[in-house]
Amino acid sequence: MSRVFVNTMNRLMLPKLAMPLVPVGFTILFSLVSLLIVCFLCMPIIGLFTSITLDHLYAALRSPHLRSGVALSLFTSIISISLIVMLGTPLAYMLARSSFRGKQLLEVLVDLPMVIPPSVAGIGLILAFGRKGLIGSWLADYGITISFTVVAVIFAQVFIAAPFYIRSAKEGFKDSSKEMEAMARSLGASWWRSFSQVTLPLARPYLLSGMLTSWARALGEFGATIMFAGNFLGRTETLPLAIYSAMNEDLGVAIVLANLLLVMSLLLMATVRMLAVERR
Repeated sequence: MSRVFVNTMNRLMLPKLAMPLVPVGFTILFSLVSLLIVCFLCMPIIGLFTSITLDHLYAALRSPHLRSGVALSLFTSIISISLIVMLGTPLAYMLARSSFRGKQLLEVLVDLPMVIPPSVAGIGLILAFGRKGLIGSWLADYGITISFTVVAVIFAQVFIAAPFYIRSAKEGFKDSSKEMEAMARSLGASWWRSFSQVTLPLARPYLLSGMLTSWARALGEFGATIMFAGNFLGRTETLPLAIYSAMNEDLGVAIVLANLLLVMSLLLMATVRMLAVERR
């Protein structure tokens, strides 16, 4: 009796399992809609790559915006990502491993810079660290000025890019094995040794992925930077600001600078994707 029942159920279920999960008509429709949005996303990138000419390259090589923008962007973004990793890693670990009152509110505050408009971030930085800001006015009494300096560029980059690293690092610490960390402690390792030799290596792909994503975001930061640091050639003009300045002077130079920033971002994001595959 049971064998007959099983055979009957198999005959009833096999045709259903053989049927596609999505009907053919919807598959075609979804494919067309997907193709439309992919084309929309790719066309600006294709437009950038196909618009460069040799004259544009020669003009860009002679432009002070290229040298100044690239050098300042690399300098400030490296400092910014270093600060983000040093200050963000303990916070990410605490958010991943601890439970405390107000944790959800803290997580919202940490993620907030990712969604607020850059102009709002710029105004907030001015009101906090400007000459008449909450902290800036106190620093001004000691002759320390942050706004419209290289330090302001770094502040803007850290504020905008830090959440990307913290979120990724938090996921890494959540996925890393608490049991292995506890085993290391039981074998006599100090907390720091178990953290540095067990937890960090297990979370390394997440940390590197978050670091590179955050670095790409810092390189592309524009809105908060131009409001808080200004746009002064050789002093606060990063690569995104150099593109903005070149647009008013020579479109060809702006195209070359935009492609340069695009290639840098693509390389960073491609590395992030490779690390994501490694995590799996």
